[in-house]
Parts: sequence; C-alpha cells; structure tokens
Amino acid sequence: MKKFLEFVRHNHAILYKAFLFATALALIVALFPTGGKFKFEFDKNKPWQHEDLISPFDYAIKKSKKELDSEEQQVRQNAEAFYIFNDEVYGKVNTELKQYIQTDSVFANVDSIKKANVSAEVEELLKEIYNRGVVSSVGNSVDKSAYILVAKGTTVEAVEFDDLFTIPLAAKYIDFWAKDFDNESFIGGLVKELKSKLAFNVIYDEAKTSKNLEQALEDISPNKGMVRQGEGIISKGDIIDDFRYQKLVSLRAKYEEQQWSDSNYNWILFGQIVLVGLNLLILFLFIQQYRPLVLEGNSQTLFILVNIVLIVVLASFVQKLNPEYLYIAPFAILPLVLRAFFDTRLALFVHLITITIVSFLVPNAFEFFFLQLMAGIVSIITVVDLYKRSHLFISVAKIVFTYFIAYFGIAIIQQGSFTELEPQNFLLFAGSGVLTLFAYPLIYAFEKTFGLVSDVSLLELSDTNNKLLRELGEKAPGTFQHSLQVANLAETAVAEIGGNALLVRTGALYHDIGKMETPLYFIENQTTGLNPHDELSFEESAQIIINHVKRGIDIAKKNNLPDRVIDFIRTHHGTSTVHYFYRQYMKNFPDEIVDKEAFSYPGPKPFSKETAVLMMADSVEAASRSLKDPNAEKIGTLVENIINSQIEEKQFINADITMRDITLIKKMFIKKLINIHHLRIEYPE
Repeated sequence: MKKFLEFVRHNHAILYKAFLFATALALIVALFPTGGKFKFEFDKNKPWQHEDLISPFDYAIKKSKKELDSEEQQVRQNAEAFYIFNDEVYGKVNTELKQYIQTDSVFANVDSIKKANVSAEVEELLKEIYNRGVVSSVGNSVDKSAYILVAKGTTVEAVEFDDLFTIPLAAKYIDFWAKDFDNESFIGGLVKELKSKLAFNVIYDEAKTSKNLEQALEDISPNKGMVRQGEGIISKGDIIDDFRYQKLVSLRAKYEEQQWSDSNYNWILFGQIVLVGLNLLILFLFIQQYRPLVLEGNSQTLFILVNIVLIVVLASFVQKLNPEYLYIAPFAILPLVLRAFFDTRLALFVHLITITIVSFLVPNAFEFFFLQLMAGIVSIITVVDLYKRSHLFISVAKIVFTYFIAYFGIAIIQQGSFTELEPQNFLLFAGSGVLTLFAYPLIYAFEKTFGLVSDVSLLELSDTNNKLLRELGEKAPGTFQHSLQVANLAETAVAEIGGNALLVRTGALYHDIGKMETPLYFIENQTTGLNPHDELSFEESAQIIINHVKRGIDIAKKNNLPDRVIDFIRTHHGTSTVHYFYRQYMKNFPDEIVDKEAFSYPGPKPFSKETAVLMMADSVEAASRSLKDPNAEKIGTLVENIINSQIEEKQFINADITMRDITLIKKMFIKKLINIHHLRIEYPE
C-alpha cells in the first residue's frame, strides 16, 4: 500500500491525465448506439463496389421518404369530409315562419285562407331546401367538387357537394320562388324574413373528419415488399438504382435495429472502445509530441476533452431527434473555439479527431466527414484575428458557402442530376452558420470556466490605457517606454516566424511590471544622474535587479493576469546572469571565488516561440540604448552578439524555435532598430 501511495504521489500528474482521457472515452462510448454498425458504404446511382450481397435474414423493403410524402399527399387530397345532418333545423325554422305569417303586420289585411295557402307554400319551400341540405363551410383538406359523407341518424350517405345549398344559393332560390308572388304586398317582408331564418342543417364534423384522415394516414404502409433470407440483394458492379438503394437502406436499418445477444453486444462495445480509444490515444500522442506544454496544464487538457465530448453529445442528440437535422448542428464551432486558445495546427487536429469519432454515430459517414472537414479547415484559416467581430461574421459566411459547394458536389455525384437536390439542406447549412456565431459568447464562458486566455482578452490587456499599464507609465516611465519598444520588436518578429503576435505583444507590455516597486534602481528610469546602486554592494544590486521578476509575478497575480501573460514575466531573463554587476564583482575581488548563482536569474528558460522572442527583444532593445553614434553596422553587430550569446548559454533549448527562425528574427530586429534610431544609409562621396 505504501509503495502504491508513493507511486501515485510521484506520478499524480500522469495519472490525472490518464483519468481525464479514460473518462472522456467512457462518456463518448456511452453515447454510441448499442447495435452494430453496417459495414458497407454506398451511394445512389453508383456501382456496388463490394462482393455479391446476400440477405442474412428476412426484412421488409422500406419506402423512401419521397414515396411516403407522395402517398400522404394523395391521402390528404382524397380525404372524405364528414358532415352531420340536423333534421331539427327544418322544424324550428318552419314553426318560426308560420308564427310570423300569423302575427306580422304585413299580413294584417290578408284573409285567413290566403295566409294558410302562403304558409303551406313556405312549408314546402323550406322542406325542399332543408331536405336537400344547407351546408356549412367545408374543411381545408376537402375538394369541393368531391363527394362528402353525411350522417343521417344511423346511416351515412355519400352526397356530391355541389348538390347541396349554401346560404347564398338558398337565398337565390328563395328569390326565384318569390316571383310567383310579385303582386302581393307582403312578399317583400316575407322574403326578408325567410332569408334571415336560413340556418345550416348539414354541419361539418371536424373531429370525425380528422379522425378519419389520421386513420387513413396510419394505414399507409411504410413498406413496399419483402426480401427473404438467402435472397440476392445486389451483385458486384450493379448500379444502385432507386429500388436497390431502398433495399440496401432497409437492410442497414434492420441490421442496426435488431436485438443483439449479450455476447454480440459485448463485442460491439469492445470494438467501440477500441476505435474511440485509438482516436484519443492518437490525440494524446500528437499533443505530447508537438504541444507538450498543453499536457503540462490540466485545465488545457480538460478543456480540449470537454469540447470533444460536447460535440459528440450534440451529434448524438441530433441523431436521436432526427438525423435530417444533422446539417444544422454547428460542428464548425469547435475549431473556431479551439483556435481562440491554441494554434492552428492543434485546433485542426482536434477537429479532425472529433469528426472522425462522430462519423461512427451518423449515417452517410463519408459525406459527413468530408463536409465537416472542409468547413473546419475554412473556419481555421479564415479566422486569424478572432477578436475582430467582423472577422467572425466573414468566416461564418465562408463556412456556409463551403457547405453549399461541398454538398452540391456530393449531391451531383450521388444523384447524377441537380434536380434531386433538397433545398431544405441549404437552409439547414445557413442555420448552422447562424449557430456558429455563438462561438463568441462560448469563448468568454470557457475563459472563465477553465482559466484560459483568448485573443479577445489579450486585446483588452494590451490596451495601454488599462489601470496596471497606466500605473507602470506613471511610476516607471522609462520602463514603460522600453516595454513599448520591446512589444513592437517582438510583435514584428513573431509575426515573421508564424507565432502569436498579439500574445507576445501583451507579454512584452507586462514583462517588466516588477520594476514599479523600485523604479530608480533601473537605469532607464534614472533622470537626475544619481544612481542608488552606488550605495550598495554588487550582490545587493544584483538581487534588486533579479527580484524584479518575482515582484512582477506577484503584481501580475494580484491583478489577475492570466498565466500565459505571467509566463513572459517568468522567462524573459531565463537563467541568464546580471553581467554588469557580476563583472564588477570579479574586477574588484579577483582573488575570491564568485558564486555565479547569486548573480543569475532563477528561470525558467523560455519554452515557446513567443517567450524566446521576447527574451531576445528585451535584451537587444535595452542594449541598443547604450550605443553611441549608432549605425547599421553597430546595430547589426550588437544584435548578432547578444542573440548568439543567449544561444551559447542554451537559453532557447526548451523553445520550439529553429535556427532559421532565429536568423529571420535577427534580420527583423536590425531593420526595426535602424528605423527606431532614424538612421540613413551612408552613400559614398
């Protein structure tokens, strides 16, 4: 037990990384389907590239979505509308009109016999109208030229809709009937009363119609045939036409839906673990080989794995909801978010690993992989300055355009014609672009959650009007001006060798903030000619100079600067020596043994392109201020000597920087320093 605890204590960092990767593996595999994966890929109108395929079991051939939609549309068009015949309406209206004839003033001068005759005529008219039927408004799904079903008591009759009265038609019929009474004084009032009493007696039964339609839709068979076990499905080289395509799609669906035994399921689970584990292992090895600093920080490793799992969760959710909506999922948001915190190479590799894993979940794996790979590449290479909001919108527009072009090309290859393109997919791609814009708030949320720093935050920190830099400018104006010059030098050089220019500029602005506490002990802030080092020993002076690094780290942490910026404070002198005081000590005490560590910075050495460039820029800019009558030759010699000395001291052995990079940096420094000192080229007499 003691040995085990000791092993854990000495290897806790590695064990924690292993735990993170194992947890990610478990979560991803848990999202995978429990069935098997159909092993054949195929496209419509393309030849079958595999061996002859024989059906391993009986299964039904499913109709395509297009066929089902067509049948559903036909059912809706032919749907029968149900109506209820209300025989009480006639009696009610007839009674009211008889009472009207007997009591209304327009019939005051009409004798009783005539009233009786008129009442009989009205009764016959109403009987004719209501026996035929006065129909209410028709349902939206019913063709008015078709037959409708009318329920009369316990019987249902099919009646042609045009044979029924509507209120306007019944009113016209009453006008026609009234012509026989044109000479009678009461006819105007009677006609008006008749029209006002008209009411529906054939009433649309929406509930029964809807129920009948739903039943008819449910009766649509999803299948159009059977394939028996042992029956040939397709032979090698056969063109996959519509019918064969549906047979293959149905086989794949049946294969993935079937119930597996415990033994088969265990093998499927094992295979999923192997595949996902292999992808995560490759990711780990890539990071270990090319970005080892990412593995040194737990938060960065956790951040990458969390993003991979979230994308797999998104894909799994959409797949279960409706696979047709897969195109609206914003998978391109992953490389955008990763690019905000890491370099292009790492962001692209993580995206590649993620879409490879997701491809095991979705149908048409190749199509999905190709679309997302193209979109991911475009998203990474188009968003250079994510802190500029306009760049994000432009990048999203390019991502959507890439989706359009890639899908169009794939569809043309698969269908052999652009007439089969599905326009709704283009709308889904556009929706995916809109959702990708949420990368901006996601970056902010991830920054706060994982303690990372993005280009957006770096831009805010590099604003010289912020509180800490203003304080530096007030307390140590010489140091502030030095930091600005170093920032300009470092930014230009890093951009030349492909590093993060905004990061190095921000780090340069803060690298000497430790000098604020004792500004007069640093020569750039001495304006009166008095040097406080004259009152100190060489060791004390060296320690004051060296301690500005530690003080800078303390100030940075107190002001909540991110670790990526604090790294520049830690490393900008590496393990170099405070040469001036070291040499003065040796000169004044030649017989004593000098403890060089007392005159050396504690480190660490620079460990990235950006921190290495800052060390060079800091040393070169400070030394160039001491040049008397600077010219191009002196500046060139100064830059060469300082950087070569740092190389000899092995200050850059931990940094991902090449000799070619260093050569470019030297040239850039010389050019910039010549411009800073306003030197002109000397022409011969």
